[in-house]
Amino acid sequence: MRIGGRPRQIETADIVRAGRELGLRNLSMNAVAARLGVSSTALYRHVDGRWELERLVGESILADLDLHDDPAHGPVRHLLSFALELRGFILRHPGLAAYVQTLFPRGEGGRRLLAVEAEALVRRGYSMDAAIVVSSAVALIAVGYAATEEVQRERAEGLGEQRRGAEEGILTDSRLADAHRRLPDIGVEEYVRLWLGAAIRGFVEAAPPGRPVDEIRAALRAAGEGE
Repeated sequence: MRIGGRPRQIETADIVRAGRELGLRNLSMNAVAARLGVSSTALYRHVDGRWELERLVGESILADLDLHDDPAHGPVRHLLSFALELRGFILRHPGLAAYVQTLFPRGEGGRRLLAVEAEALVRRGYSMDAAIVVSSAVALIAVGYAATEEVQRERAEGLGEQRRGAEEGILTDSRLADAHRRLPDIGVEEYVRLWLGAAIRGFVEAAPPGRPVDEIRAALRAAGEGE
């Protein structure tokens, strides 16, 4: 806050810029106000509160994600590429995972991404409603992986030691030790890619191009009931 003279004039663009500099993980009305050198009351002239502040900053970040679409890729390969792009982008923006998990889409940035990905699936034979269902399901899994990795990064101090302790516990457990020793050593990137690929193949099997949403729902229900 300035002492004397006219208070500093700010605009919504200033709030978004300051919020992005802080990052979604550290975002708050007070933190943005302090960064701009104004009172939190000054922010309320431009935003209604924490929810709108998050939306402004989150949608601004999402606007930076440009999804790639190789027309030579079929549905499975395309969706895997989409999932990996989304996961990587979220990991580069701490706090974004929680933002999209809470509510998506909240604004234009999210709607654009949903539309772009759905349109890519329409070009592969899906109806628009089925494309939204499939792309949303894939995004949910990718964001979940990113959120887990983000938590691990936030708690990186001492995590290696804790992992070693957990592994030692498995290796001394007669029920698990022998099987655990036979498991291949797989890095995080390969692990995520393998399981995302498996999940996506399952999605496309239940929801192939051309299948209406009501039939997709029936197929998913049957799979869940083991029929």
